[in-house]
Amino acid sequence: MIARRRLFPKPAPACTSATATAALAAVLSAACASEPADTPEPADLVLRSGVVATVNGDDAMAEAVAVRGAWIVAVGSDEEVEPFIGDDTEVIELDSRFAMPGFIEGHGHYMSLGNSKTILDLNDAANWDEIVAMVAAAAAQEAEPGEWIRGRGWHQEKWDRPPDPAVEGAPVHASLSAAAPDNPVLLGHASGHAAFANALALELAGYDRDSEPPPGGELVRDARGELTGLLRETAQRPVSAAFAESQSARSPEEIDAVFRREVALAAEEALSKGVTSFHDAGAGFGTIDRLKTMEEEGALPVRLYVMVRRQSNDEMDARLPEYYMPSEGDDYLTVRSIKRQIDGALGSHGAWLLEPYEDMPSSVGLVLETVEDITGTAHVAVKHGYQVNTHAIGDRANREVLDIYESVFDSAGVESADLRWRIEHAQHMHPDDVPRFAELGVIASMQGVHATSDAPWIPRRLGDARAESGAYIWRAFMDAGVLINNGTDVPVEDIDPLANFHSSVARQTADGSVFYADQRMTRIEALRSYTINNAVAAFEEEFKGSLEVGKLGDIVVLDRNILAVPDDELLETKVELTIVGGVVRHAR
Repeated sequence: MIARRRLFPKPAPACTSATATAALAAVLSAACASEPADTPEPADLVLRSGVVATVNGDDAMAEAVAVRGAWIVAVGSDEEVEPFIGDDTEVIELDSRFAMPGFIEGHGHYMSLGNSKTILDLNDAANWDEIVAMVAAAAAQEAEPGEWIRGRGWHQEKWDRPPDPAVEGAPVHASLSAAAPDNPVLLGHASGHAAFANALALELAGYDRDSEPPPGGELVRDARGELTGLLRETAQRPVSAAFAESQSARSPEEIDAVFRREVALAAEEALSKGVTSFHDAGAGFGTIDRLKTMEEEGALPVRLYVMVRRQSNDEMDARLPEYYMPSEGDDYLTVRSIKRQIDGALGSHGAWLLEPYEDMPSSVGLVLETVEDITGTAHVAVKHGYQVNTHAIGDRANREVLDIYESVFDSAGVESADLRWRIEHAQHMHPDDVPRFAELGVIASMQGVHATSDAPWIPRRLGDARAESGAYIWRAFMDAGVLINNGTDVPVEDIDPLANFHSSVARQTADGSVFYADQRMTRIEALRSYTINNAVAAFEEEFKGSLEVGKLGDIVVLDRNILAVPDDELLETKVELTIVGGVVRHAR
């Protein structure tokens, strides 16, 4: 007997517009199913009676998809897919719901996402006083004396009132130190490019009023020269090292248990949002070793494209060959790229600019990793066949990275477009540098939600003219022929692709204003940026990114058609079903 499931109630008539229905009928003849054999081998899973966006070369629509094992064996109309239904086929009735390729997170931090679920979540704190109260409660109710209290997600530009007292718009540590005098406290900025520490954490890191920060970092001080507790960029590292030292007595079994829990928590969050693949922007060889073990056990629920991070050029030159793991199809761990970082973030005044900050004229930002060192990495990458993905946010940072790439391409005599090197974020550009991306075949790895999240304060950092001409200029990139791949930079932002999709097509902020509307993406452009473009950016378009015969059965089902509903409905869209390799991993 055929196994059938109706996971959803039948939709109200208003859910499918006449226009969408007519469009579907018009394009079904161009659907991507190949002509099935008279008696094809039955599929394991069939989704039918839906609105299916294939994201193939023609952006064709269909009604049904059939998956056998991990692979798609048919896409087309219900009638075309019907022969693939056998006695043991699981049939899911979509009831006009919307199916599409699984979302691919184009730039995020996988282990940080998992870890963020185990510490204080500061993203929704309305002000500094609320954060201090959260830390005080943790110190009183949960943490033993001497135990670290950590959190992540605060952003001073999003608070409903400034802290008092404040230095450079950020608080001082006095109230935080009073709230947890016996516990070291480390609270990460939402961007990941700054952190706030209390007095005990500063002391354990070896910081005092006479300390100098590491290269690429800043210790913020008050008018008397005392440390405020705000640590920009690399100045966070000694405090993080002090926390790591506090964990050094854990047994290997404890370390492994924590790692696996964080992997599972990250996967749970990703799958619930419809993410089936994840570009992880940076992991060391040790983390990759642990992920490889889990992949061999079949214990990775989400497909990971991992960039090698925080290894010296000498280490990478010696060890990259043993870690080279290009995509071979139905695998869950791919390693063939390197992550570098030339500057910081606009929110923390760490992005490297051509001209000083509008609201901090004494600064043009910070250089975190030198041009010379990144150039060395680029040569190592060419030697071993690795992609280079360099974080660059400010206009000076982007120009310097383009210069690095161009010089290495020329000296190595390689076809740059074949390498698919990327610039991660590319948030603020000088307009003159946009065409260089296309000329060099460099991918702009951007995050739609950053624009709408940052919009309220970007003009303060850059001034109106620079913001309009160079900040988050997706349309300018696309018009120049530059491939954009999309993501959220989670846990900097929520991993939610639907919120990000809305940001990409509406450019609408929380208060309803629109941030430079002429830089919007179309619906199809945004959909492609989150699926096939991300696959191309990871050399994986042969296996994923579209719903076509011979590709992986990585599928997400939504409760409405995001190509047709009004902008204001996009944020109400729900993920109904997430399927990875033909297996239902999440159902609402």
